[in-house]
Amino acid sequence: MAKNIKSNKKVKIVGYQSGKHDVSYCILENGVPIIHEELERLIRVKEPWGDGLKMYFERVGEEAKVDYFAFGNPYFAYTDGKWDDRCSSKEINDLRDEIIIRDKAEFHTIGHHKSHAANAFYSSNFNDALVFTLDGGGVEENGTSHALTVWQGKNNKLTPIELIPITTLNVGSPWRLYTERIFGLSGGYPKGNQSGTVMALACVGNPDKYFNDFYEGFVVGGGGHNPKVWDNCTKYKPIAESSEQDKFDVAASLQKATEVVIREFMDRYIKQHQPKNICLSGGVSLNCLMTGKMLDWWPNINFYADPIPYDGGLCLGASRYLWHHILDNPRIKWKDNTTSYLGPTYDNEDILEALNESKCNWTKTTDKEVINLICDQKIVSVFGGGSESGRRALGNRSILADPRNENMKDIINKKVKHRQWFRPFAPSILREEVKNWFEYDIDSPYMSFVLKFKESVKDKAKAVVHFDGSGRLQTVTKNDNKWYYNFISSFKEKTGVPILLNTSFNDREPIVETPQDAINCFKGTDIDYLYFYNYNILVKK
Repeated sequence: MAKNIKSNKKVKIVGYQSGKHDVSYCILENGVPIIHEELERLIRVKEPWGDGLKMYFERVGEEAKVDYFAFGNPYFAYTDGKWDDRCSSKEINDLRDEIIIRDKAEFHTIGHHKSHAANAFYSSNFNDALVFTLDGGGVEENGTSHALTVWQGKNNKLTPIELIPITTLNVGSPWRLYTERIFGLSGGYPKGNQSGTVMALACVGNPDKYFNDFYEGFVVGGGGHNPKVWDNCTKYKPIAESSEQDKFDVAASLQKATEVVIREFMDRYIKQHQPKNICLSGGVSLNCLMTGKMLDWWPNINFYADPIPYDGGLCLGASRYLWHHILDNPRIKWKDNTTSYLGPTYDNEDILEALNESKCNWTKTTDKEVINLICDQKIVSVFGGGSESGRRALGNRSILADPRNENMKDIINKKVKHRQWFRPFAPSILREEVKNWFEYDIDSPYMSFVLKFKESVKDKAKAVVHFDGSGRLQTVTKNDNKWYYNFISSFKEKTGVPILLNTSFNDREPIVETPQDAINCFKGTDIDYLYFYNYNILVKK
């Protein structure tokens, strides 16, 4: 049986997620995450089917001592009382069980939405919060399936308020279907979920034109259980294909319907519980257009979004739930809430080996010289520190450019990203400057919120201002990322603008992970420079 941990020894929890997508593992020591890795970063294919437990053994080794295993996806746990080999092979499960016997460890299966809620609440600095999970569906320990859930987080405990059956209301599954069947985009393996492209389309469309159909598709049943969803797929595919503006209008209507349904759903519980704080998780909370509007809907509430709200965060959530709720350990306060740089780090030898093997032309430089390159309108990719957990590059695996040049978005798309013209790039901004540039003064360290720029300043950073005057901002503090904070500060000293254009260091494949990945992407695109900032190494073409 699980027990309260009162000793000073380091207690190790290994969490993992296996299944069709977002395969990952993590390690917590005394409740603190020290590593989190996703399979797609390592094999360079988005959303592959895989085994997070096998990944752990391959990356860490079976000899490492383990106190607890935590698995956050019951859907792939048991079939008729037996382990589902789609999740982990018999060989891997047997190895886990041998380690449990060897180390006198314990194994815990934690519910899907419980894990989502736990990762959001326990990575926040809120002692008391209402927690919403919003996704396409997941299974709890008792086998029930849900897409929307509500929880009360208080101190180190997480209590369910309501779990909505997946057939009653579902937003995530229809979005995936619409992304694929209306817009012809990818909903998963091997190109990843491209719902973000639909969100970008929505910003330049008419949200009222087709609103009713999409609204009804959400509120009458859920996902494939609602015939209206399939009817919409059939009806709106030819409309979206008829012209670019029609495509924008369909996307905008879908986006508005999403916002109305989620607002109506959340408002019931907000009125009942009157929370001061709200935490968000689940894949639908990646809809940063919607999360940004929540600040308008409920202006007196503090919002926090899970750093890894999709299923890649389940391993962390399950492990955190085990540590705090089950083992009854007190809360951990996070510096500025930032827990995103949990990937591997690489030393100078790793980088030099990759540079030599690739016969790269490089030299030593300084941050200020790199700032000068950016001011000269060069595109600079940066690599350093631990890789970001999650799908948003936050300065350690990023492509950076001058936000003042209104043509820079098109330049980067042509040279590197090869994305649609309507998709925006993010502004990374010094935290203390947010109030001077945006309509709300909030923390957004994970690019979780889209906010409107103030009219008085948006012409100063045209490359990161979307068509509707908004930006999906990343706020940066010294505690978040000391190097990135200082780098943006240097850019501000030179230009007066406390913002850099930031986009992920990749070209349609997963964000680069290793030094060799970085070199491959650099050489395969027209990025001007590659900067290994930990060692002041500048790579040139």
